[in-house]
This record gives sequence, C-alpha cells and structure tokens, in this order.
Amino acid sequence: MTKSGARKTLAPATETPFANSSFLSVLRMLSNISAVSAPDEGAAALIEGLRRGDRRALARAITYAESTLPEHAQLASRVLDAVLPSAAQSLRLAISGVPGAGKSTLIEALGQHLITQGRRPAVLAVDPSSPISGGAILGDKTRMERLATKAEAFVRPSPSAGRVGGIAPHTREAILLCEAAGFDVVIVETVGTGQSEIAAAQITDIFVLLQIPGAGDELQAMKKGVLELADILVVNKADVDARAAEHTARDLSRSRRLQSPASTARRSSPSGDR
Repeated sequence: MTKSGARKTLAPATETPFANSSFLSVLRMLSNISAVSAPDEGAAALIEGLRRGDRRALARAITYAESTLPEHAQLASRVLDAVLPSAAQSLRLAISGVPGAGKSTLIEALGQHLITQGRRPAVLAVDPSSPISGGAILGDKTRMERLATKAEAFVRPSPSAGRVGGIAPHTREAILLCEAAGFDVVIVETVGTGQSEIAAAQITDIFVLLQIPGAGDELQAMKKGVLELADILVVNKADVDARAAEHTARDLSRSRRLQSPASTARRSSPSGDR
C-alpha cells in the first residue's frame, strides 16, 4: 500500500524482455548468437599471429574459415591468400575407422611420439553433427587430453555439418592454416562412419584405416571404397583377441593383393592434388 492508501500497481509483465517468451524461444534467441561475435581483429593481426606460430591465432583463423557469415569467410580468404606463399609443406595424414576402433588413442600416442622427434603435430578431429539440431559434441579433444596440453601440438575439433566423406566442409582450409602456422604434420581424424570416407583420402598424403578384430571385413575389403583407398591398414586392439586379429589381418592381406596401389591411384587424380 502507498501512503495515500491506494494499492501500488506493478509494471505490466510485458515490459520484461522474456515475459511472454517461452523457454524454447529464449534458447532459439541464444542459438542465433554467433560463436565468433567478438570484435574483428583484422586480417593483419591474424596473419602476424599465424607466422609466429600462435595457436590462438590459428584457432581464430579456423573459426573464421568455418563461419557461415560472409564477412568472416572474406576475412579468412584474405588470411589464406597472404600466408599460403610462405606456408611450410607438411605431412598430411588421415586416420579413419569405425567408431570405437581407437582412433583418438592412436593419434594421441602418435602425436606425443612426433613431439619427441622434434616435430609439431596438428590434429583436426571431425565429429558427427546431429541431423536434427545440427550440433556436435566435439569430444575428441577430451580424449587427447595429454596431447592437447603440449605447446608443440594443436588439437582442433570441428563438426561435420552433415557433410559426407569423413571430413568437415572446411577441413582443407584448416589444413592450410595449420601449415601456415608452422605445423609440419597435420593429422585428420575422420568422423568414422564406414565405407564412404573417401574425401579424407583425397586431401592427405597417407590414409590410415583402423580395423578391429572380427569385424567381418573380408568381403568389405573387396569393395570399392575406403578400404581400397587406404595406404596402411591397421588391425587395432589385438590384445583383446590375438587370434581374431591375426585372422582379420590375413583376410585383409589377401584382399589387398587384388587391388591397385592406393597412393598411385589417388595422387594421379586431380582431386588429390595439393
């Protein structure tokens, strides 16, 4: 009650921003906020950072390259045009395999070994995107916790955004940016969904395919597709069932004799040119 005795009226609920908005509407509003809405640092700052090998500048440059905003794509294009002439050539390695084959574990061990050899590895891990929400968990980096903390390494998860072929829409640009930042081994971890991951083979020098014992790939190895394009076949998790692992390795070896060398076939194709 007020001093005059009249009841104090409250402001209408419609004056509050979200009073008439459902929780879903609020979530939609938040989802429209760009993940790269920070002020534009400018192409010059990113170029300078990449040439110094700054991992933060590299992460920002990849974010701009992956952005759907036209102004961000233009900025990323200017950065790439500037750094490509001086970018070092790296060894590009793709590692694929079915989910649970141990790709992340292998990559972390390989990356740490490369660091002991004086190399600077960069890992581009592609995670599957939800066909409903379009989002991705991007959890591969958490499975490479030790490698991700190394100053000599760079680990970047990216969503597949519904693209088939095992890579993200801008994996090629991310590889070039990693090379511009001085990383001399770039490892692409594919989504890991099966026979269709041939795009990863077309943009890398070596394509490694992980197999697990008893997966029934004897006939699959005779099909056209990802198994035919593999440069190296690895039967992982042999400690679980050594006998089954040996059987799988023999089957794959017999099938490979019927196929042409993957590297020669792939690198003679225009889509595999650097």
